[in-house]
Amino acid sequence: MGLIFLYAQVTLFTGCAPKSKQVVIWHWMADRKDAFRSLSDKYFDETGVRAKFVLCAPSERYAKKIRFAAVTSRLPDIYGMLGGVWEFSNFINSGYALDLSDELNTNGGEWREQFLGGVISENEFLPGNEQRVKPGIYGISIDVNNIQMVYNKDLFKAAGLDPEAPPKTWKEFIEYGKRLKQAGIPAFVSGWRELWLIDCFTSNYALNLMGEKKVLQTMKGFISYTAPEWLRVLKLFEEMRDAGILAEDITALDNKKAEKIFANSQAAMAFNGSWCVNVYREMNPGLNYAVFLPPKLSSNYPMKIWGGVGAPFVVNAKSKNKKEAIDFLKWLTAEKQQTYLARFTYNLPVNKYAIFYAPSKLKDFADDMDSVVHPKLLFGYEKSNVTEELDKGVQDIIRGQRTPAEVARYVDTIKLILDRYRGFER
Repeated sequence: MGLIFLYAQVTLFTGCAPKSKQVVIWHWMADRKDAFRSLSDKYFDETGVRAKFVLCAPSERYAKKIRFAAVTSRLPDIYGMLGGVWEFSNFINSGYALDLSDELNTNGGEWREQFLGGVISENEFLPGNEQRVKPGIYGISIDVNNIQMVYNKDLFKAAGLDPEAPPKTWKEFIEYGKRLKQAGIPAFVSGWRELWLIDCFTSNYALNLMGEKKVLQTMKGFISYTAPEWLRVLKLFEEMRDAGILAEDITALDNKKAEKIFANSQAAMAFNGSWCVNVYREMNPGLNYAVFLPPKLSSNYPMKIWGGVGAPFVVNAKSKNKKEAIDFLKWLTAEKQQTYLARFTYNLPVNKYAIFYAPSKLKDFADDMDSVVHPKLLFGYEKSNVTEELDKGVQDIIRGQRTPAEVARYVDTIKLILDRYRGFER
């Protein structure tokens, strides 16, 4: 009897003891490594469940990682989703994304109620969606963002410009750029090797000039890209080029290089997102800069800015730890953890109660969240092939290789072909 008792004691305190639960999360946010580690430790202390973050950067490498994992059925319990709506829908329709609608609505919508307006809808597929996804909410984002202009106050002052008065109109923007150039200061930089940033800039001015209705009509094929309004938008890039205000080789700069140029005071203005607050803080803590809305081209419609939620965290519907994964996401998006993330990573929180505790520079971006627009909020998408050709065309305009009219005609041709063969893109 004593031997049996001794064996039981040994078994209890050896490797045969049950292991604690673990939720594995994949993401590309390597800059948040320390924050995620701290939160993981805190969650383990509170619940006994380990949240293991596996970070893979850069984002292009991460996107390949999750695609391969989906093909080989090796996706983790939770993963960050990159890619457009069509790629996301492929993951969902393949059974790799759990519908979180019921969880968000339980207890009178207690979880849903914590989020800023629009956060949930950006990861929601509505009835009759073109992707043929079962209606539902398939992701939860942990931050929001928007893309605006930033300017270096010290460089403005050095060029004889008022450091408290950034340009408000397109005409002023070009004039300011010329003043900066005359003072020997590069005027404007952005990571326009990356097509999505060009798309943001182009869309801002299309919406400002022609409004949401006409932009949607263009997506649906009722308005041509050779229309006068679209040609005017494309000519903006020609005007910047001819005024000499663009950073050298701007179409060869990825966003990280562009951020480094601005952080090192080698350009006076930049087009970048709210995440830049954290980036600039790390690159140059003493940088004296401020945020402003892109200067208006027209008074016809308000200036909209691209933005919305960050890439969603998706619960793998084939995971054996779905309940633990959902519980962790609820904890991660609660006010206390969101406040910590905002203060530690300098990204805008999705929790509406945590926004009040965001650092001051972030609040400058947060103040303009009511101007945010996104294709999904417009209930329409342009075909990705068409958008890609438009953005590549902008690069060619900047390089002087094609005219706005030539780009517009080519984009119309691509769109016509795709409209005839609707299955081509998918």
